[in-house]
Amino acid sequence: MAMVLLLHRVANTVVYDLESTVHRPAGWSWSAFRLVFTLWVSGPQEAGRAAALAGMSRAAVSSLSKTLDASGVLERGPDARDGRTVVLSLTGKGSAALEEVFLVHNRREAEWAGLLTPDELGTLNAVLRKLARAAHDQEWVSRRR
Repeated sequence: MAMVLLLHRVANTVVYDLESTVHRPAGWSWSAFRLVFTLWVSGPQEAGRAAALAGMSRAAVSSLSKTLDASGVLERGPDARDGRTVVLSLTGKGSAALEEVFLVHNRREAEWAGLLTPDELGTLNAVLRKLARAAHDQEWVSRRR
């Protein structure tokens, strides 16, 4: 239980810190940053795939993408192969905004990582990778699809 509670507590603290010091001042929520970052890294995506990559529900991405579309950060358009499917893509404005916010976000992440020695950081990343692989590979793990 200690592992799960500590993971949850630390993850929530880091996310709250990033959202309150980086994303809200930039006019974004943590969810908006995750979706825009996902599209920045992976390129245009079908909305359901973007939701899976960002670790969000389809409903959340649908709602959020409408808001981000209205603000000019991303575009929602039909898939060339299936017009019923919505494809999300960043606009030039969205890419520029993400690049600006990501620099501040990354500096804040570095401050968090700086609390650990290089060896501790390496060990933590190895353990988290192991848990992430297990979460993907184990049949008994319930996960968003």
